[in-house]
Amino acid sequence: MTDAMILLSREITGKMVYTLPPDKLAKAEHLYHARTLAHFGDAAWMILALGLLVWWGAGARIRDWAARRTERRWMQGFLVAPVWLLILSVLGLPVAAMMHRIYREYGISVEGWGMWLVDFAKGTALTLVFGTLALAALYALMRRSPRWWFWFWLLAIPVEVAAVWAVPVFIDPMFNHFSPLARADPTLVPQLERVAVRGGLRIPPERMFVMDASQRYTAPNAYVTGFGGSKRIVVWDTTIKEVPQDEILAVYGHEQGHYVLEHIQKGILFSLALMLVGLWIVNWLMGWLVRRYGARWAIPEVEDWASVGLLLLVMTVLSFLAEPVANAFSRWEEHAADVYGQEVIHGLVPDAQAATVRSFQRLGEMWLDVPDPNPLVVFWTYSHPPTAERESFAAGYDPWEKGETPRYVGR
Repeated sequence: MTDAMILLSREITGKMVYTLPPDKLAKAEHLYHARTLAHFGDAAWMILALGLLVWWGAGARIRDWAARRTERRWMQGFLVAPVWLLILSVLGLPVAAMMHRIYREYGISVEGWGMWLVDFAKGTALTLVFGTLALAALYALMRRSPRWWFWFWLLAIPVEVAAVWAVPVFIDPMFNHFSPLARADPTLVPQLERVAVRGGLRIPPERMFVMDASQRYTAPNAYVTGFGGSKRIVVWDTTIKEVPQDEILAVYGHEQGHYVLEHIQKGILFSLALMLVGLWIVNWLMGWLVRRYGARWAIPEVEDWASVGLLLLVMTVLSFLAEPVANAFSRWEEHAADVYGQEVIHGLVPDAQAATVRSFQRLGEMWLDVPDPNPLVVFWTYSHPPTAERESFAAGYDPWEKGETPRYVGR
């Protein structure tokens, strides 16, 4: 849909409604069904595969294999953990490859299979390194205290904060190239600074980056990442190439909302709270399962290395069941950022409301977002509100015209 068609639709209906032309709608619906099937199918497959491995006593076999190579129990973990983490990566490979093929077929991705496999290998290597360290610490605590779940949670607090700080500095550059936004689009930076000043911020240009996403994707995006001194705003180069400047400011305003509304800090606190509850459930459930079925599965005790597969199975099930809670929190943050973004560019962009609406329409078209997703799928899998909902809200949100006070900016 062109900008002219969007404006015409708004003039006729008085309210913008997210729509797609027939050819894109057909692709969006197929992609939506593929994503949904991949999400729930992958979870079911992982649970089934891990369940069968536990049932067949694979944990005891892997433990015995490690014990034959070293008698030191703590050293056995550095053999057992990588095997199970590699199994997890291999189990997830078919669905990941299927979705990459679909994204390439529909033109969302342009990443070649060689680059994709290299990225997969890098991700697997990081999982093996950090996952092995986490499991080693977890089982060491299991052997020393019945309250291992609480002590592991305390240990996870500084680790998670450090990880949020380190990801944009050390991990992200392993997969993508980042350069100063001022170098890629020097005319855009002063406009972004105007929006920052309007929000009461001073975000220096050295914290604004452009990412070479065009090596992998055709659609635009932007995001905020990092913590403290590593916090930064990243704009994809596809956004600069494909999106008009007023819409870029609308997208940026949303990302600045995450920055101003302290969503990273709130996200850390939320994830830690969810982790504490999850670890307590894991502790209780693992103990019950081992007492009841340990002899059948050749798992003598929870802290035995034979239980790693069972631990991963329990964590996979609980992670799946916790998705609606985590995604509801994420959707709340994203909606708040949408509101902030529209407010912060008001008066700085000609017809900020229309620019915001157009940005949602453009993003939806390029990412092939379906206009009417199933509410259950949204509830379980969507980390953002549906595009139609976001666009409809933007089209109707105008507190200035109604004489009302904006929620975040200009109160």
